[in-house]
Amino acid sequence: MAHWLFKSEPSVWSFEMQTRAGAKGTEWSGVRNHSAKLNMMAMKLGETCFFYHSNEGKAIVGIVEVIELYHPDPSDASGKFGMVDIKAVGPLAKPVTLEAVKAEPRLAKMALVANSRLSVQPVTEEEWRLVCEMGGG
Repeated sequence: MAHWLFKSEPSVWSFEMQTRAGAKGTEWSGVRNHSAKLNMMAMKLGETCFFYHSNEGKAIVGIVEVIELYHPDPSDASGKFGMVDIKAVGPLAKPVTLEAVKAEPRLAKMALVANSRLSVQPVTEEEWRLVCEMGGG
């Protein structure tokens, strides 16, 4: 199974809010980037994803799971973009900051470093393992 990373500004949608949504999870709507769209289209049920607080905090703070596959996003009048649904699995014991990710040479090619603006990103198995270790898991 693949791994992914979702970015959100905590003042708009935080990991705490995601956690409060419970087992029903939430729709990850509003994505308007074709690369991010393709990443969501490639997701499979049960795949795990990092939840990253962007702009404020700049840290990977938790893990979420894909609970509904790519489907139409009703907030997109053009019909070109869709969304997946995710639910919180749990927080990392210790948030992994962007600074810490950039300081780890083995993460130099991670999309978070190489393509930092992309809102939904792939994460390799090695990157997943390293970030989980850095986060105390």
